[in-house]
Amino acid sequence: MKGIMLAGGSGTRVYPNTKVLSKQILPVYDKPTIYYPLSTLIKLGIKDILIISNKIHSFFDLLGDGQDLGINISYKEQKKPRGIAEALIIGEKFIGNDNVSLILGDNIFTGVSKTNNTSGATVVGYKVSNPQDYGVVEYDDDLTITDIVEKPESPKSNVAVTGLYFYDSSAPERAKKLIPSARGELEITDLNKSYLDSGDLNLSILNSEYAWFDTGDNDQMFEATMFIKSIQNRTHQMIGSVEFEAFRAGNISRDNLCRLLYEMPDCKYKSNILRAAQLPS
Repeated sequence: MKGIMLAGGSGTRVYPNTKVLSKQILPVYDKPTIYYPLSTLIKLGIKDILIISNKIHSFFDLLGDGQDLGINISYKEQKKPRGIAEALIIGEKFIGNDNVSLILGDNIFTGVSKTNNTSGATVVGYKVSNPQDYGVVEYDDDLTITDIVEKPESPKSNVAVTGLYFYDSSAPERAKKLIPSARGELEITDLNKSYLDSGDLNLSILNSEYAWFDTGDNDQMFEATMFIKSIQNRTHQMIGSVEFEAFRAGNISRDNLCRLLYEMPDCKYKSNILRAAQLPS
């Protein structure tokens, strides 16, 4: 399976922070926002990753080609925000005949839910207290999806669609057939509904022991920061560290991790990794 991260958009909801920087470069506690979804892809065992953005240079300066993490990172430009589903068209050659995981660059997962489906699509849901603010999955007793409704006034379930999706290799062709919405975008909900209409859409509900944040505005970024700070300080674990997750996934050796840490200046991020990895400071 390959991975695509969409890290585009203009970041208007967190302006003026995004006047110079991409939203996904902004920090959530001790690391850039983009580290969190990238670490999720690493946890899923994905090594070939495409980052799509309108500010490619920012992410290349931060992450390079991924070799230090034992992965391969490539980049493509989305000049204007034409919808999440467009990422699958932009990444068509990258996907080839493989399955792909699509993740949004501002979504934070403290745990992941792997899918074993080799065909069709899977949306990852999360139970929320305010489902009217999200795309909501309606489903029956055996988790068969019956509908996906965007920001319903009277939600029939409390399961929101998160920014993590799994697709088979037919996704790019399906995305090409979508009609732009009223706002001129190829909507990811419409792509998911195309799989639903053909009976190929599956649901995976994230375990309640995990947390999910859609850090689309300042309040959500602050909430995520306080949550990550609390969990890391109390448990001495590390959430969203690409170096630490690469080590845990077996992508890099202990010596490689030590070298990466040695090259870092003394900072909170470094000391948190040293503590989580139980390495001498």
